[in-house]
Amino acid sequence: MAQRRRSSRERGAGGGAGVLVGGAPDALALVAPRHVELVVSHGQQAHPAMETLELNVGGVYYTVSASTLAQDPESTLAQLVQSPTAPRDSKNRVFVDRDGVLFRYVLDFLRNRKLVLPENFREKDRLAQEAAFYNLPALVDAVQSRKKSSGYITIGYRGSFAFGRDGLADVKFRKITRILVCGRVTLCRDVFGETLNESRDPDHGLTDRYTARFFLKHSSIEQAFDMLQEQGFYLTGSCGSGTAGGTSAQDLKPGVDAEESRWNHYNEFVFCRD
Repeated sequence: MAQRRRSSRERGAGGGAGVLVGGAPDALALVAPRHVELVVSHGQQAHPAMETLELNVGGVYYTVSASTLAQDPESTLAQLVQSPTAPRDSKNRVFVDRDGVLFRYVLDFLRNRKLVLPENFREKDRLAQEAAFYNLPALVDAVQSRKKSSGYITIGYRGSFAFGRDGLADVKFRKITRILVCGRVTLCRDVFGETLNESRDPDHGLTDRYTARFFLKHSSIEQAFDMLQEQGFYLTGSCGSGTAGGTSAQDLKPGVDAEESRWNHYNEFVFCRD
């Protein structure tokens, strides 16, 4: 056993910083702090030790492998790994004077090569600035592609209640004739896509303008709300009023039900995206 211990020390002599651990003769190992290969029982070799770094990014602490930070050789982080003069804090952690909270998205991008952001994330401009500081053009492009223009869209509809027939006169169904869309043309097209009807807009060839002549090809107000929510819009205000006119037979147009006309109303909803 003593002979095997001397043999292990002889192996460690070349490394200069090896430490002998393990009590049983068949479990002797030499632990090296950086890239020295580990020696295990029966002469087998383990994987090289993975170097990790402790970072202090704006007061937020991270532990990350050096290989992750070196994903982009031209980046500031890759150069930081290779620099022996990198600034350090009082605990000997590498210090980076940037936004520590946003750094988590930078780190995730380096790990997965894919940008994943929380729903309704509102700090894309700041994240793009951080990506530019770290010299990560792929991340800058990914953030820019996620940025959406801000603005307002107004949804309005005129509706009534259709009453059941054949003995179901007490049953009322909402009846919407048309859903109107008002706002900047490019914004409306981005949100509603193929469901947007532009046939009533006389200036449909221009894009950088506002319009109040769009309407949707369907009559489901909830579907319109879902599409707005999916694009990051939120409701900022709404209003409604009754629009019932005369209900006498001579005041009604042919084919118009007097009971439905009594319940005519108009509602508007204003949505915003920052």
